[in-house]
Amino acid sequence: MKAVLRVLKATNRRVVTYRHLPRRGLAEQRAFLLAKVMSPYCLFLDDDVIVEADLIERLYEAIREQQCGFVGSALHGLSFINDIRPHQQYIEFWNSRVTTETVAPGRPARDRHHLHSAANLFHLQNKMRLQRESARLYRVAWVGGCVLFDTKKLRAIGGFNFWPELPADHCGEDALVQLRVMEHFGGCGIIPSGAYHMELPTTVPVRNVNAPKMFFDSKSTG
Repeated sequence: MKAVLRVLKATNRRVVTYRHLPRRGLAEQRAFLLAKVMSPYCLFLDDDVIVEADLIERLYEAIREQQCGFVGSALHGLSFINDIRPHQQYIEFWNSRVTTETVAPGRPARDRHHLHSAANLFHLQNKMRLQRESARLYRVAWVGGCVLFDTKKLRAIGGFNFWPELPADHCGEDALVQLRVMEHFGGCGIIPSGAYHMELPTTVPVRNVNAPKMFFDSKSTG
């Protein structure tokens, strides 16, 4: 991370950093960062992700055009470059404007997450010969690691303010807000993606509490 900051500063990019303690978990950290946002759009980008130079511009153009809650760029795991899984490459394109939808537990829509496993999306975009100028939007269950939100819409569903109800060791807080945003404002993924996972060891090894199961799924099935 220090190396990235050096590059940004050396190339005249203004960088503001925060040190936020004590550790209360990812949801609280995201809530803290969201409270700092002053722009109409905010990008939540994990620190183990490499993005192509024009990706943020492409995400911005898509969300401005669609006026939806978020547009995400799913991560390619290139250590799986030789692991081709055609059975996990099903995709549902948005052929009209992105609209609201509820991705409820037990529904086929939840299986969309398989497209974002391993290098499935990378294989699919190459097979379809999709180029950046012919990018398409598609339906998602959620997108991990690189998501551009409409700030007002994210705040309208409460953002990450559910964090006090979670233990510090939890997961799925990003998926939960996306499920909520999709339900009220719509959301989508973009293909070809321009985000690559470094595939480093996780900093959240304990994942006994999954935020969507605790909040969204219990509401949907209750």
